[in-house]
Amino acid sequence: VQLQASGGGLVQAGGSLRLSCAASGRTFSNYNMGWFRQAPGKEREFVAAIDWSGSRTDYADSVWGRFTASRDSAEKMVYLQMNSLKPEDSAVYYCAAGRSWVARTSATRYDYWGQGTQVTVSS
Repeated sequence: VQLQASGGGLVQAGGSLRLSCAASGRTFSNYNMGWFRQAPGKEREFVAAIDWSGSRTDYADSVWGRFTASRDSAEKMVYLQMNSLKPEDSAVYYCAAGRSWVARTSATRYDYWGQGTQVTVSS
């Protein structure tokens, strides 16, 4: 599975962005998908996950109610809708594919990673 994240940019606080992750590979529909972010000087942290079927999602407490993960397996796309953005949401955002839903918040349990897209939220 190869992943390509896009959709980042500069936005004012309170604004919205929609990140996209395009996947290639025949087995994409078998994978759970995660979104992680990494700010300068900080560790990569879990943001959101959506299971292989699209029926289950999970979010970090810091983004609950503001971010929504979705997927279109037919198009091999995964999305992260980000609303009510805050300056502390600024980071490089990565999409990732993994097999384990139980370990969905652990970056080490994902097998494939996209290259990252920069999100900057100005105050």
